[in-house]
Amino acid sequence: MSPLRLGLVGVGKIARDQHVPSIEATSGITLTAAASRSATIEGAANFASLIDMLEGARIDAVALCTPPQVRHALALQALRAGKHVLLEKPPGATLSEMDDLVAAARDAGVTLFATWHSRFAPAVEPARDYLKDKRVLRAVITWKEDVRRWHPGQDWIWEPGGLGVFDPGINALSIATRILPKPFFLTGGTLETPENRQAPIAARLSFTDADGLDLFADFDWRQEGPQTWDIEVELSGGHGLKLSGGGKTLHIDGEKRIDAPDAEYRGIYRHFVDLVASGRSDVDVSPLRHVADAFMLGRRETVAAFHDETAAH
Repeated sequence: MSPLRLGLVGVGKIARDQHVPSIEATSGITLTAAASRSATIEGAANFASLIDMLEGARIDAVALCTPPQVRHALALQALRAGKHVLLEKPPGATLSEMDDLVAAARDAGVTLFATWHSRFAPAVEPARDYLKDKRVLRAVITWKEDVRRWHPGQDWIWEPGGLGVFDPGINALSIATRILPKPFFLTGGTLETPENRQAPIAARLSFTDADGLDLFADFDWRQEGPQTWDIEVELSGGHGLKLSGGGKTLHIDGEKRIDAPDAEYRGIYRHFVDLVASGRSDVDVSPLRHVADAFMLGRRETVAAFHDETAAH
């Protein structure tokens, strides 16, 4: 079977750091073309727009690494052109537009893959397997990082649809929705929004499930120094599980079971190749739904202005 010929749209930090090397390391797919208004990828045919790429390159699939606010229109163009589509997280700016894309992919008979890269961290599936028949009593998500380190000068993340601190926080929610044995839902929360921004810089959320789960999430984009990406789960009988490092390390009852290097995006592209080969799509919007619920139910608090000095460089 010939490798899947991929066109990459949006040549920014995440594309260069993760997508390009992961595509190169994955069999069954090859980076054929790229579309960007201001950047190029060596060894690929480069275009100024997706439309130009669709007209000028022989490709089978498109990976969209643009900000989520513009992704729906681009995905729709690619799907209607008969291309398989991979969406960076979050898959879109709204839940309703995702319904539209699912229908468009079905009508075109092509694959649509809404990626959640943190679900491909090495300890996530083992954690899911361990918890699948357990009664979870309590869980705490602590997801704190430095926005200046990970999104230097990227103003789009502070605009409506950019999600603010939920850009990393949705990674934690993507893991939680994967590993916890029952669906959970929001009961309340607080969103801290800088006075000069449209999106929150911190969020504290409470969730429960049909059995009375006590789930608390603490997201913060102001943490300097070591970064924190932990999920701790308390079970009956004094047992417990901890995922740390964003899903790279797993402890069960205090014993380290897994500590493996990051290969999330390689997992994404392996799964994409398999989806296309089998004629399937994979679109789970539950992490995005939890974020939408937070914006609907969360109490707003205005905090000090945030200024990104890296934007001037």
